[in-house]
Amino acid sequence: MRIAHIEIQNFRKLKSCRIDLGERETIFVGANNTGKTSAIDALILFLKKDRRREIDITDFTLSNWNELNKIGEEWIEKRSDEEEQNLEINQWRPYLPSIDLWLEVEDSELHLVHELFPSLSWDGGLLGVRLSFEPKLNKEQQVEDLYKEFIEAYSKANALSEDDTNGSDLDLWPQSLKDFLDGKLQTFFEVNSYLLDPDEFIEPTDGIANPQDVPEGARPLNSEPFEDLININDINAQRGFADPKSKISSSSDLSRLSVQLRNYYEKHLDPSDLPGKEDIDALRAIDEARKSFDSRLEEKFKSPIDELETIGYPGLSDPQITIKSEVNPIDSLDHDSAVQFSILEGNDGQQELTLPEKYNGLGYQNLISMVFKLIRFRDEWMREGKVEKTSEDSIIEPLHLVLLEEPEAHLHAQVQKVFIDKAYEVLRNHERLNKDSEYSTQLVVSTHSNHVAHEVDFSNLRYFRKEKPSESNSVPVASIINLTDTFGNEPETARFATRYLKATHSNLFFADAVILVEGTSERLLIPYFIKENFSVLDSLYISILEIGGSHAHRLKPLIEKLGLLTLIITDLDSAKKKSNNRLEKAAPERGANQKTKNNTLKEWLPCKENIDELLDCDNLLSSDNQTRVAFQQPIKVKDNNSGEIEFLPYTFEDALAISNNELFGNLEGATGLIKKMQDALNDNSIEEVSTEMFEALNSSSKKATMAMDLLFLEDPGLKALQPPEYIENGLAWLQSQLKDEESDLLIKTEGGQNGS
Repeated sequence: MRIAHIEIQNFRKLKSCRIDLGERETIFVGANNTGKTSAIDALILFLKKDRRREIDITDFTLSNWNELNKIGEEWIEKRSDEEEQNLEINQWRPYLPSIDLWLEVEDSELHLVHELFPSLSWDGGLLGVRLSFEPKLNKEQQVEDLYKEFIEAYSKANALSEDDTNGSDLDLWPQSLKDFLDGKLQTFFEVNSYLLDPDEFIEPTDGIANPQDVPEGARPLNSEPFEDLININDINAQRGFADPKSKISSSSDLSRLSVQLRNYYEKHLDPSDLPGKEDIDALRAIDEARKSFDSRLEEKFKSPIDELETIGYPGLSDPQITIKSEVNPIDSLDHDSAVQFSILEGNDGQQELTLPEKYNGLGYQNLISMVFKLIRFRDEWMREGKVEKTSEDSIIEPLHLVLLEEPEAHLHAQVQKVFIDKAYEVLRNHERLNKDSEYSTQLVVSTHSNHVAHEVDFSNLRYFRKEKPSESNSVPVASIINLTDTFGNEPETARFATRYLKATHSNLFFADAVILVEGTSERLLIPYFIKENFSVLDSLYISILEIGGSHAHRLKPLIEKLGLLTLIITDLDSAKKKSNNRLEKAAPERGANQKTKNNTLKEWLPCKENIDELLDCDNLLSSDNQTRVAFQQPIKVKDNNSGEIEFLPYTFEDALAISNNELFGNLEGATGLIKKMQDALNDNSIEEVSTEMFEALNSSSKKATMAMDLLFLEDPGLKALQPPEYIENGLAWLQSQLKDEESDLLIKTEGGQNGS
């Protein structure tokens, strides 16, 4: 048994999303504030019965309150005629938080889920259940209690306002249905469950789920649908580790290993709890320790007790004073130093040196705490040790769902990789959980770490993508993209993209936008241009990937699926045909029937090959305006002989030099490629400049050295360095798009309320 799909509706930013869970691990990735934590919270709040009372009005998708308040307004308008009131639950359902769980069940497990069969004719496949947070219903499936209480409260407030003769502008509670429910939500709402129809299960549209409607008149299930089916555990991001010198005490923090060991002992190991044969030796040792300690106490307390007897107590009829100790092993673990870490092993008669756990680094504390929690989750699920004897219900759920939020906290990169590799193994390291086990484990992890993301296959990644509001009163929402089939039937492209992103430790999955650059020079200098000239870009999370034009187009399926704003900065790569019809590099020239060798320009944007067409091309955007290409364009420069003339750059380096000709021409002590550029600029004609620069670039393999030399320039030289026009225009477009996107993502609701 496993959870195949989860559909979340109307929960914070997750208005209508589907998450396809992998058989083992599923990793949530995405930029900040895209709904990853909300997805984890939704699973916890709906699936863990004891957490449902934590759901409040802020968990509703904010824009939905406009529609829900209209229900209250209609109730108010018709409060004098109750027969006209619409108390049906169906008008609420499009706006209520809910999650749909779709299970895949083996034939051998059907007896466990017979209560979830949608009909007697169901012959296998998916089984679906909706958990909906909705108003409590009467026997007629109507929202009666909430209606009566709201109208009564509103009527009293309205009457009081009418009686106010002071002309006060005081707003009395409740002003709206939302206002009434704030603080009273749990009084009038509950989680109900409904069976779903597998035949109505529809695939998402561009990451947006298409959940089915609950049939009119459907009655909720009488029992918890997943009570004996799914064991749920979670580790949240706020694990509470503190500096050992902090004034805030953390000795009771549940994350400390000593606390976890103590809890584990009480639940799994305590020999005094329903003892068995294996506990006899431990109990005997405890009893002998107690007797020995009692004897010692009796000896030490003899003198003060004898002294008490000198004042006539105890008398003949008084009870005798006896000292009895209690040796409880759990007490020996109830202190900050219960867990020690060996720093230097004792040898040659030297004492072993140890430190309490709180003096370990936060990363080490976090790592061992998480791993031990996973061990504890597994053993509790398997009813290991004393749990099997003390548990009222010895049934082991067939599915274990573990939710882990941001495991990377305080961990350096290598440990992050090791942890995500080993976490699932820890959860399955039990004799009952072998390869052919009847029990399944699914691990769901949310992360902001590219190291964690790149340790798993693309098929396990779920990308949370920001979506712009679709209506003027709507809020920004998220869609969830399954990256499993990103590259379709192109295994070579998939292999390249996977290897490239792992090799470069790309931040692509967590960025606000991405810039693909041609080479090392651009990768080194573009961050400087952004810092000096584009303050908005400098304040955002921009991922800059160095990938040549011959390969950048291979990332197109991934970029488009992620929906990321993308600027491609690449080279013209002009070439001419030789006699054998093969293309060879050539300085750009109009009317020479030249072609580009750049696959990105040919196959992605602008889908042109002819150099003349590329030089005059002004359509540099994708059809959805999410991607723009920037490559060398003609530059108007002054020529000593013929006035203003057109210069055609071949690469970033010559475009940079000609765009900063005064700076390059006046540099003192120039060497390498900069010196060659300087010499070319000092020639008389632009034609000669173009030819010499092309030859210099064609013969040099040290383009990156030129960029580093420029970064070492002292001010004001470096301050005067300007990006070539094609790059400046591309960065300006990206900044403008991000500004517009930020404006669109502002929440626009009645009353001008802003939030996220």
